[in-house]
Amino acid sequence: MSETLYPWILIGIAAIVTYGWRFAGVLLGGRIDTDSRLFRWSAAVAYALLAALIARMILMPEGPLAETALAHRLAGAAAAALVFFLTRRNLLLGCAAGMVALILLSIATA
Repeated sequence: MSETLYPWILIGIAAIVTYGWRFAGVLLGGRIDTDSRLFRWSAAVAYALLAALIARMILMPEGPLAETALAHRLAGAAAAALVFFLTRRNLLLGCAAGMVALILLSIATA
């Protein structure tokens, strides 16, 4: 097989797999009962995983975030949560507030 053709074959296979799962999701999406126990359980697991990842980023960060103080990370998370709930659960404003708080706290102590 030609070395120039090999990457294109892999990209084609990846596209077929990706769009195959999307097609299956479209076919099955209308048949899912969002009030079922299984759906509620999977939603709870998804929220638990997200909470665990956020906690890990705050308590055991890697990369540039590890250079910030724990108090600054906690304050940024608190600011994000506060703005999120004060703005009727606006995720964009909550994330922006947390980011700005973390940046300002990091600059103030630098």
